[in-house]
Amino acid sequence: MERQEVAVKIDAKVIAEAALGLLDGVGLDGLTMRKVAAALDVQAPALYWHVKNKRELLDAMARRLFVAAVEGVEAPRQGEDWQDWVVALAARLRRSMLRYRDGARVLAGTYVSDEAMWRTVELTLRTLEDAGFSEVDAERVFPILLHYTIGFVIEEQAQSGAEYADGNPYDPARLEHAVDAERYPRAARMVADLFEADADVEFDRGLRVILAGILATRTVSA
Repeated sequence: MERQEVAVKIDAKVIAEAALGLLDGVGLDGLTMRKVAAALDVQAPALYWHVKNKRELLDAMARRLFVAAVEGVEAPRQGEDWQDWVVALAARLRRSMLRYRDGARVLAGTYVSDEAMWRTVELTLRTLEDAGFSEVDAERVFPILLHYTIGFVIEEQAQSGAEYADGNPYDPARLEHAVDAERYPRAARMVADLFEADADVEFDRGLRVILAGILATRTVSA
């Protein structure tokens, strides 16, 4: 009996996952609707029924990144410190972005709306209110942490130097000569220390500093 091929059903989720799969090879700047269509073995016009342009494609990709990051997130366990819970949530998002080249750039400035996102926001707000934050202060915390996490990973991924034709300027051997240590000893030391530091440790440290500032300026709920 002749074998019949079953066509993959195309929708925004399938398209977004195909696009994310291309990032390691082409990067965000090299991603096109035509390349995504080729990866799915369809003609480009077939995609436009589900994503009208690259802007909507990026939104769909960002949605997949965020949903993957928060899958399985639950409220803090009894006795779990709220700051540890928040740090762990941000770390989940960081890991999700790091799975793909330019993952943070995909999420930056995109519109994400999904049940998983709103559930995570609700859990975060409730956790903060349970920790004594006023409603207004709790509402401000989520975007602060989101923006820090995305910004950190944008810088982290830029250090791969993938977009530079003449070699990675962040390479330690090149950084060693980037700053005149005699004229600018503190700047040279800072550059050396930053690029030798463990990214996981620095990410956690930055979050803790931000949370300390948030605690120092919050309005405790009545």
